[in-house]
Amino acid sequence: MLTLGLQLLFKQSSYFMNFRPYFLVVFAVIAISSCKTRKPVTVVNNSTKVYKSQIDSLLDIAKIQDTVALTDSAGKRIPSEFVSTVNFNLRKPNYVIIHHTAQDSVKQTLNTFTLVRTQVSAHYVVSRDGKVYHMLNDYLRSWHAGVSKWGSVTDMNSCSIGIEIDNNGLEPFQDAQIKSLILLLAKLKKAYNIPTANFIGHSDIAPGRKTDPSAYFPWQTLAKNGFGYWSDDVLELAPENFDYIAALRVIGYDTRNLQAAVTAFKLHFIQKDVSPQLTQLDLNVLYNVYKKY
Repeated sequence: MLTLGLQLLFKQSSYFMNFRPYFLVVFAVIAISSCKTRKPVTVVNNSTKVYKSQIDSLLDIAKIQDTVALTDSAGKRIPSEFVSTVNFNLRKPNYVIIHHTAQDSVKQTLNTFTLVRTQVSAHYVVSRDGKVYHMLNDYLRSWHAGVSKWGSVTDMNSCSIGIEIDNNGLEPFQDAQIKSLILLLAKLKKAYNIPTANFIGHSDIAPGRKTDPSAYFPWQTLAKNGFGYWSDDVLELAPENFDYIAALRVIGYDTRNLQAAVTAFKLHFIQKDVSPQLTQLDLNVLYNVYKKY
């Protein structure tokens, strides 16, 4: 393409023809520079080849233009036709779900996410030293949330980005990885206009089933940077008639298992005590957080 473009310019201008040798040298330098070897990509379990194959399969599906086949109760076919619209794009993520890997190393996690039999994945993995592994295009659906619910959303995988933090769930997170995480969240929030309230944890959307990213996760630090909410330093007493169940639902928690929902809330917003009972302090925190939604 570049060569053809230069040839057209040469034919149209005597100026270019006079200096053609010099432009060819410049073009050669550009071409050589563009062909430099890129930084090697981490490949685990032949993941690059499988990734490309599956992308091609999805593209084939997206290109299908067959119309729907509908029949009425009498078996009469309903007329239908495929007419291509010109107004569309890819679905965009509206939530970020944060996890801890519950494994011993980032190497182990990368291996887990590149094995078909595990049926689990994430868009990003943040290692202990702060290195970020991008494992799936943001517009594609990762398998990280599992059976979950937040508000009225029952398929969190279809509307969220999953981020795994290299941590076994039994120890504090490293400063380097939290620093990288905050930079990553800032990029995602700006790119997809993700609301502040929509940065949550796996335990929030799967109460009773998941506890990640654990009570060690610095949600307060994230909230100070605009990712999720946290209670104010000065708390107003919750009213005597405060409906804490309704408040949990407003925030997004699934209260069908009320004790699990309370524990999930406390795991995120209290952390020092994750028992399924609400103390007066817990109620005050809940009331304060609830008013932010």
